[in-house]
Amino acid sequence: MKKILSLLLCSLLLVPLAACGGQEAPPERGAGAETIELTVWGAEEDEALLQEIFTSFRSHYADQASFQITFQPQSESNCKDALLADLEGGADVFAFADDQVSALAAAGGLDPIQDSAAIQNASLTAAVEAASVGGALYAYPLTADNGYFLYYNKAYFSDEDIQSLERMLELAAQSGRLVAMDWSSAWYVYAFFGNTGLTVGLNPDGLTNYCTWNSTDGDIRGVDVAESMLAIAASPGFADMTDQEFLAGVQNGSVIAGVSGVWNAVAVQDAWGEDTGAAKLPSYTCAGRQVQMASFSGCKLIGVNAYSKHPEWAARLAEWITSEENQRLRFEQRGQGPANINAANSPQVQSSPAIAALLAQSEFSQLQRVGGKFWDPVSEFALNMAAGNPSGASLQTQLDRLAEGVAAR
Repeated sequence: MKKILSLLLCSLLLVPLAACGGQEAPPERGAGAETIELTVWGAEEDEALLQEIFTSFRSHYADQASFQITFQPQSESNCKDALLADLEGGADVFAFADDQVSALAAAGGLDPIQDSAAIQNASLTAAVEAASVGGALYAYPLTADNGYFLYYNKAYFSDEDIQSLERMLELAAQSGRLVAMDWSSAWYVYAFFGNTGLTVGLNPDGLTNYCTWNSTDGDIRGVDVAESMLAIAASPGFADMTDQEFLAGVQNGSVIAGVSGVWNAVAVQDAWGEDTGAAKLPSYTCAGRQVQMASFSGCKLIGVNAYSKHPEWAARLAEWITSEENQRLRFEQRGQGPANINAANSPQVQSSPAIAALLAQSEFSQLQRVGGKFWDPVSEFALNMAAGNPSGASLQTQLDRLAEGVAAR
């Protein structure tokens, strides 16, 4: 229709037809553009940051379409389960932890990213590996900092004090304050087992687990770890707290140290100011020796739902969220370590105490690769330890049940 109008206009102006032929009118933009509706899932604490990113995305593409972008809070650790429960009704774009990428790809929730070379070249190698399945990139690397370490208030602890968890608990009790850790999360509980010779991980099928946390052999037995956890829980200086409770305790002054990650770096800094300290995890006493606490490590990724009604725009939004500029913005506002090479190598990121602590802990960390049956049995066991084993049930029996549940098929 536009070509007809153009030809008609040329005729009316008595301009030779040849002068108008071969020219195509530009596509209509602006007010008459299509409205693209996209739903994005992300961590609740990321909402303000993401809304800012959505605004810049709308502005950048304003001449191509108008956008209605809806944010819905969704835990990154549970994203897979929520998405696979209703793929067609799920978010178009979503943030998730890298250990879920294989299952999402196998279930058809993610498609391989086409023309991924630029993304791979711009991202840290470890982040690319974490976002890949069988050598193909299935998600957009967002952060390379999905691990945990120790936050501590320098007004209460010296550099020597933070080497020992027991010493920290002693000092916290003396001051009427607390050292916090989340034992409701199996992710954190791995810290006690990871450097003991007791093992957990994925079987070759990529779905089921093996677990020797109940072992009765070796220098450190499963019961030894359980007894150490009971001793820690009995200290008046210890508190089993969720991540949200930890942060609230930091802000109200009741918590002076705790195990968490870079996502709390800005809030902790705001609360403690110049007294903010960050370091690798301490050691703890187990079987008569000091055992360095371990950690899981990983990356946060952005995925595009294979069932999105607007796959091209969803992919553009995922690229926008994970761009170098917006990864820098994420670090500035949320203290999260970028997966983008240029952003990660910036002086600001390199001088971050939280990032430095994460790097120090990385020597004692393992990439999180466990199947879905890992989480609940470990949480059940650890919460009973945090409560002081009120039933008095055999520790070995509880560990046997844990190992059986983790390895269930």
